[in-house]
Amino acid sequence: MTHITRIEARVLNASLKAPFTIAGARLDTVRNVAVRLDLAGGASGWGEIPILPTVTPEDQTTALEASRRAAREWTGRDALRWRPLVDALSGALPGAPTVRAGLEMALFDALARHWDIPLFAFFGGAADRIVTDITIPICGPEDARRLAAEYRGLGFTTLKTKVGADVDADVERVRAIREGHPTSDLILDGNEGYDVAQTLAFLKTLRRKGLEPALLEQPVPREDRDGQARLVREAGVPVAADESCRSSEDAARIARDRLAHVVNIKLAKCGVAQALEIIAIARASGLGLMIGGMVETRLAMGFSAHLAAGTGAFQWIDLDTPMLLADDPVLHGYTVDGPRYHLGHITAGHGGELAAW
Repeated sequence: MTHITRIEARVLNASLKAPFTIAGARLDTVRNVAVRLDLAGGASGWGEIPILPTVTPEDQTTALEASRRAAREWTGRDALRWRPLVDALSGALPGAPTVRAGLEMALFDALARHWDIPLFAFFGGAADRIVTDITIPICGPEDARRLAAEYRGLGFTTLKTKVGADVDADVERVRAIREGHPTSDLILDGNEGYDVAQTLAFLKTLRRKGLEPALLEQPVPREDRDGQARLVREAGVPVAADESCRSSEDAARIARDRLAHVVNIKLAKCGVAQALEIIAIARASGLGLMIGGMVETRLAMGFSAHLAAGTGAFQWIDLDTPMLLADDPVLHGYTVDGPRYHLGHITAGHGGELAAW
């Protein structure tokens, strides 16, 4: 009843309300891949493979091709023996971590639906709701101020903005966000765009203007371990590792060498099995935890929301990208009330699916 009978991947395109711009990348339209995995007992699970140029190694075409190779690897195998399946896929698709993550989402979702339990219960049942931040992309001060005020009105208490492209412009954007939402916590995400000297100068300038971030996320390149360690010592604010934490081995190194105060888990980087290992390492070593994503629909964000709610492990939750879409291609799943995602009504899996599959 739990043997995999079919895996199918299809394009998942969606329009954005506005271009999504980070240091080194710009996305005008979401061009992801959806995955459906069917079990012999009738349950189907859904996952998503996000595509973010310059960030994910796959594009839509290579993701579809890799998904079809994975289908040949997994079809006929027993989903209950998920650890050997995950290990086999790592060997079969070593250069496609985002594809592996989407398939793992579909696998765990199918199992939870087979057992008729919601994913947040599968992951521990600590809670059945989460509260997310929302991101203001790289944009001009007027747009940033307007968005911050809009999000304040919707009840958001934590705002995140992208930095790392230009120090002066970044300072002005942060100042404008503070004017639009004077009481919000601020997460600043550099996406590896600064070096250490720029980061420290940026923070110094912010402090002169009375601006203090609650969290500074991956300001320097992931290869610059000395720079990461220096920022942990000298930045004066909590520093999160994002691009530099892609596996449980990375998390263990970050904890051992004190390269960050917080690690950001994104399922697209590491998959579900590795995410659970990173959570365990962080808890054991005293690292804080953040959960985020690429630019995904409610298929992937719903799965991540269940993981965050069920484990109760995350101090920082950044699962906002479905709110940036002009349309929602996903049926059912979690419901939204401002920054609050409600999961308690879901009876099996993450609850989301696509129509006309």
